[in-house]
Amino acid sequence: MASTTTSDGNRSPKSPEEPHIPARSRIFADLTPLRTSPDYRRLWCGNTVSWMGQQMTALAVSLQVYSLTHSTFSVGLVGLCSLVPLVVFGLYGGAIADTVDRRTLGLFSASGATVLSVVLATAALAGYHRVWLLYTVVALQAVCFAMNSPARSSMIPRLLPTEQLPAANALNSLTSNLGLMGGPMLGGVIVGLWGYQAAYLIDVAAFGASLYAMWRLPPMRPEQGDGARRRASVLDGLRFLATRPNLRMTFFSDMAAMVLAQPRALFPAVAVLWFAGDAKTVGLLVAAPAVGAVLGGLFSGWLGGIRRHGLAILLAVASWGAAIACFGLSRHLWLGLFFLAVAGCADTVSMVFRSTMLQAATPDQMRGRLQGVFIVVVAGGPRLGDFLTGSVADLTSPEAAVIGGGLACVLTVTLLGLGRRAFARYDARDPQP
Repeated sequence: MASTTTSDGNRSPKSPEEPHIPARSRIFADLTPLRTSPDYRRLWCGNTVSWMGQQMTALAVSLQVYSLTHSTFSVGLVGLCSLVPLVVFGLYGGAIADTVDRRTLGLFSASGATVLSVVLATAALAGYHRVWLLYTVVALQAVCFAMNSPARSSMIPRLLPTEQLPAANALNSLTSNLGLMGGPMLGGVIVGLWGYQAAYLIDVAAFGASLYAMWRLPPMRPEQGDGARRRASVLDGLRFLATRPNLRMTFFSDMAAMVLAQPRALFPAVAVLWFAGDAKTVGLLVAAPAVGAVLGGLFSGWLGGIRRHGLAILLAVASWGAAIACFGLSRHLWLGLFFLAVAGCADTVSMVFRSTMLQAATPDQMRGRLQGVFIVVVAGGPRLGDFLTGSVADLTSPEAAVIGGGLACVLTVTLLGLGRRAFARYDARDPQP
């Protein structure tokens, strides 16, 4: 792949000369980033394999906690043990990624996660079954992820030209959603056949792909802009975000969807009340948005032809809210699943363009910190949404909570767009934060 050398010795990618295919004419996911950048290809493949292993381990830990305690509350604490470190260390992980070689940070954090999986496997093989150990490992795994994710995400704009970022983010969404769908299924089968230790050992092997990909990367020190400090400050990152309205809008729009229109906490109730179903029905409701998100990633080739990224985000978030409201009106299971899948597809479109704006419109020396904010929003937003939707449903009804939340999302994102009209005019050819 052709490249140029910047003043600080870093190599920045240059668009390869290849036959031009109009982006709007593409149907399936654009694989150009995988074809043109060996570094990105290794990073994507390594992350795909390791993410699948991590999701297998997440399920295995939940199953092991339940087998030890027979308490759903104890299983719920597993999520809390990961949420708190993600929120706390997400911001600091981003700041560290703007200070040190991101390749080195990625290697150390992935190595730490690998060691933690070895601890789980060793304890299971030795018959040492303690809930406190599982909670501790889960919390430390979240710390490693909070350090690794900003470093890995900040590397992508250094490996690919700007016009390939939407395609790369669509591929990343495929990795995320396929792992969320396939990892737990594989984990359940493996635990059932060979025990917890087998799932943990497979996770250890899966991390090898991520470590190899990181090891093959060139050095990735952050570029030093004018007036840059030796130490990156979390507060500096937040101040930067406060003065960049287009980047702020990407977070506000996502919060409108995840906080106001998040029906996940009501799935057990609506499965019974609306669809006369059982636990299998709940599983279908949980899976439907992920199926839609995967389909959105598979058929994402047309996204590369969109230049008005801000307008696309507003329309995608409004579509999410409208689909959730329609789900609240449906009383036929397959119709409800259809609307949830539409919502998942809209979420993929929003994620692709939000991530692309965050990468393209942010100076390299700030990318880690803003990716840290991204982690906090992604981790915390749905949990706030669960709390809000559950509270509203208790005070009114599940129907009012779901329909009202969807309509509130549409109204909020409309007001955001009207209040910041420049966001809808954002042009990917001239990314302005």
